[in-house]
Amino acid sequence: MASVLEQISNDMAALVAATGQSIVRVDGRRRQAASGIVWSADGLIITAHHVVERDENVRIGLPDGETVTATVVGRDPSTDIAVLRAQAGSLQPATWLGDQEIAVGHLVVAVGRPETTPQATLGVISALDGEWRTMHGGTISRFIQTDVVMYPGFSGGPLVSASGGIIGMNSSVLARGISVTLPATTLRRVAEALTTHGRVRRGFLGVSAQPARLPESIAGQLGQETALILISVEKGSPAEQAGMMLGDVLVELNGTKIRHMDDLMGTLSADITGKTVGSKVVRGGTIVGAQVTIGERE
Repeated sequence: MASVLEQISNDMAALVAATGQSIVRVDGRRRQAASGIVWSADGLIITAHHVVERDENVRIGLPDGETVTATVVGRDPSTDIAVLRAQAGSLQPATWLGDQEIAVGHLVVAVGRPETTPQATLGVISALDGEWRTMHGGTISRFIQTDVVMYPGFSGGPLVSASGGIIGMNSSVLARGISVTLPATTLRRVAEALTTHGRVRRGFLGVSAQPARLPESIAGQLGQETALILISVEKGSPAEQAGMMLGDVLVELNGTKIRHMDDLMGTLSADITGKTVGSKVVRGGTIVGAQVTIGERE
């Protein structure tokens, strides 16, 4: 038995050492440094948005001990992802694992580099689910929850499978009280947008709203019990130009029933920006339709 445990222990140590070649230290905030993952050999680094509090004087600690400067390529607060470009070459990019190659109960290791050498903590995947939306409106392709302890400085670092493949990037701010990991598919989508455009494009309607229960007659007619009552409409916004007014109840946008804020945020995706789409509001007990041209959120 001792020899089996010793072999497992040695294998885990080797896994951390190998993964550490693709993990850097990110010094981009006043307090403790955080971690980042090598995205490409020519110096692209992916990390957590919340650990990069400044756009200048960001420093990257490389696996060989050298410290270099980095610039911010782009950031997406809604998914807590930032892409940096370090003044370095010949880095070792991470080896990514597919989202479907994991299961609840699989052993995983969270690895970080808040100091000079890698640090690690062991756990299991405790829950998996489908697409979800963050509190800031970002779309995450898969919900991955673990029981790993997110030590200070581990945000921006990878979650690693027992086979050595990186499942995704750990973040400590996207869900209260639990450890979640952003899957590789989400990282790839956001990183491509940031490196191409410097931002993730999102649709803009120009309203503030809150959920409201529909009258029974309207609910039965529309096949939904709740919608969003507009508590403000920005001047000159797409919503105002389409004729929406304070007190309107938004029930549909681009063919999607709007029951909650998540429905609205999900509809205002990048591919709808600049398009003219249909909308429906309830005004004075009557369902009113209008065309609205979706803007782009700055």
